[in-house]
Amino acid sequence: MNKRRNTVIVIMFLSLIGALATGNELLFNLTYLLGLLLIFSFLWAWSNINWVYIARVTQTRRTQVGRPLEERFTVRNTSRIPKLWLELRDFSNLPGHLASKVVYSLSGLDSFSWRVNTLCRERGRYQLGPILLSSSDPFGFFPMERELTATTHVVVYPMTYELHEFTLPIGVLPGGDALRRRTHYVTTNASGVREYAPGDSFSRIHWRSVARRGRLIVKDFELDPLADIWVLPDMAAMGHVISAEMHAEIRRQQREGNSIPIWMRLTKEEFSLPEATEEYTVAAAASLAHHFLRRDRAVGMLAYGQSKELVQPDRGERQRTRILETLAVLRAVGSLPLADIVHAESHLFPRGTTILAITPTTSSTWVAAVQQLTRRGLRVVTILVDPESFGGRQSAKPLATLLQANGFSCHLLQQGDDLAAVLSTGYSAPLVHRQI
Repeated sequence: MNKRRNTVIVIMFLSLIGALATGNELLFNLTYLLGLLLIFSFLWAWSNINWVYIARVTQTRRTQVGRPLEERFTVRNTSRIPKLWLELRDFSNLPGHLASKVVYSLSGLDSFSWRVNTLCRERGRYQLGPILLSSSDPFGFFPMERELTATTHVVVYPMTYELHEFTLPIGVLPGGDALRRRTHYVTTNASGVREYAPGDSFSRIHWRSVARRGRLIVKDFELDPLADIWVLPDMAAMGHVISAEMHAEIRRQQREGNSIPIWMRLTKEEFSLPEATEEYTVAAAASLAHHFLRRDRAVGMLAYGQSKELVQPDRGERQRTRILETLAVLRAVGSLPLADIVHAESHLFPRGTTILAITPTTSSTWVAAVQQLTRRGLRVVTILVDPESFGGRQSAKPLATLLQANGFSCHLLQQGDDLAAVLSTGYSAPLVHRQI
């Protein structure tokens, strides 16, 4: 309840009682004045909160870490009655998005606009809105609110780094990456012709061969001759760590209710990935997928985070969007280690497939898993995110050395490393880091 308004109401009733008891004209006038003041204040506050149109225009619903999100807001007074002041409180959960505004004066049929540019520093799917419109009368007797529940969503893709090159292991089949596989689907790759068989689609009939041979001949198709590339980010919760500084910052936020992490307060020039193996894993997966899709390779992705995330191999900009949208909301809350996932989903990887595994594991059992995949005719590249550099107790260096000793391709990524440089070179013992 508004104490100021209640005080005026109490004084008004006391003056009314006194006026009725004594017949004093001054008390009657005071009662009328306070009554008119309350009525006037209520009408003023009610008119302030009504006949207001608010437009919110978001330039894009898809952006990326390190890029700005721009919104334009317009408040229009649709009546001829001036608005004394309007407060617009935005409840968007995009970190660092400060869109709330106070409009101090808005004359009749006038409008006010402003822009909000927010540098996106954290991947995810965020809600924009709702907006709470509040106002009051000049005396503050009748504060009023109106909630505008219309909301939209924006997806912030993870950061990607431009890789100049990424060397894949030598192919196990003659001809390098070439991999011929027959398929019953109609593709752009016709491998030859054959006799018609019951169940063949009429769209596969090769009419020139039919005219030449006098019987039904159909085209035979094969899958893309370039081997698929699968990106496998390890999202098992047991393997990921965050730095001590970031952990202390999170605990401080929980105590103080501050929703802006330490890396969010950096300027654009100082911005870097959050000090967590999860973010480095996601950034590496996004960069690798982006790198090979730009080279017209078929790229798929498999991850076990909140749920099983499976993106079948494909190429083009649409595939890039699918993978980045999946990675934007992927969190390291899974329960299965990467080696078990690869074993359970081995039917997805035909012979000749290249697997890019990004993992913070330090267990030597991964070497046995890579050996098993290699014996099946797969090519495996391991990107190890070293948990020790993030404050973890165990180091991934021994595993990287063991993988290299067994002839497997390996990259070791540590906190503060230039991700593009590390992925473009690889790992060799003794380790030499390239710092930002």
